[in-house]
Formats: sequence, structure tokens, C-alpha cells
Amino acid sequence: MTTAPWTVDPETCALLVIDMQNDFVREGFPMAVPMARERVPVMRGVVDTCRDRGVPVIYTQHVLYDTFDVSPLETAYIPRLREAGMRDGSHGAEIIEELAPRPDEMVVRKHRYDAFHNTPLHSVLNTIRGLRRVDTVIIIGTLTEACCESTARSAYMHDYRVAFIGDATGALSDAAQEATLRSIRGFFGRVLSAAELAAELGG
Repeated sequence: MTTAPWTVDPETCALLVIDMQNDFVREGFPMAVPMARERVPVMRGVVDTCRDRGVPVIYTQHVLYDTFDVSPLETAYIPRLREAGMRDGSHGAEIIEELAPRPDEMVVRKHRYDAFHNTPLHSVLNTIRGLRRVDTVIIIGTLTEACCESTARSAYMHDYRVAFIGDATGALSDAAQEATLRSIRGFFGRVLSAAELAAELGG
């Protein structure tokens, strides 16, 4: 059995909840991901565990505009987003009620898959527990193969340890889910289950 290169320390980690918005989760909404919807209870368990252990919870919110195309390559590859989806101020862009942020929890708005790109996320992580106290990010949410994976890779490039929670992330297919988990496991971080994470956090 291979020894883990590091374990998740509840004193030096933060949880990233990636794009768990109505438009990505609710049935019939523009970018609905059935796997993400099915895994909401597991994600809620991760959020609760982190809150119980004093781990900061940070949300990302993917936002597009009607007034101009803020993400033109995204809408070129997914043309339906030119008409609807994640619109600023809309119900669809809001974080789902089951995972709603608390008033004191950060929500980072973004326009690209990578939650670090042109956002304050790195600054938030660098200060949310005191100056440069966070060295590990825990990732849950959707889409596994797009925003979650892009953010995990970027976290690695920023020298954060990445704990990617396999049963608390949702892809568009089982094949896409497994491909991302294989990539993360091989090069960019550790893949844990929600139960394994809870054990390492001591919760």
C-alpha cells in the first residue's frame, strides 16, 4: 500500500465548493448535471464536516452577462449559453439552497473554468486563516471535468496541496469522472472519498 505524501490538516486547509448553482444542478436548467444533483447529500456532508472542524468554506459562482459576452470561447463551444445560463443576478446563478453559503462565508465570482483566473481566490486563501496559513484546498462541486479539474490544476500550480473528493464532484458522464480522477491522482493531488476526508479531518 502506497503511503500518502501528505494528509489533510484541519488547521491548514480550506474547502472550495465549485459552481453548485441552480443552473448546474436543477433538472431542466441550462447546464444541469445529473451526477452533481445526485451527489448533493454527499457534498452537504463534506460542507458540514468542514464547518464542524473550523475549516473555511469558500464558494465559487460562475457568472455570465446578457449585456456582453464575457466568456466568448465558452459560449462558442457551448452555444446555448449565448441565450441563457448563469446570468448575473438570476435565480439560476445562485448557489443551491441545500449548500447555501452562510453570511460569513466567501463567494468568489468567476468567468472562466479556473477559479483562480482573474479572481481574488488566491488572496482569499492567503489570508482567510491568517497570512499564508492555508496550504491545502479541498475540492467538491461541478463540473468535475471542467471547473473542478481546472481549479485543481491551477491550485497545484500555485503550490497548494489538492484533496479532490471523488464522490462529492459531479461530471457529465462516468467516463469523464474517472478520467479526471485518474489525472488528479496521477499528477495534481490526492483523490479521497468524503468518508476518507472526514477521517483525516478527525470529524
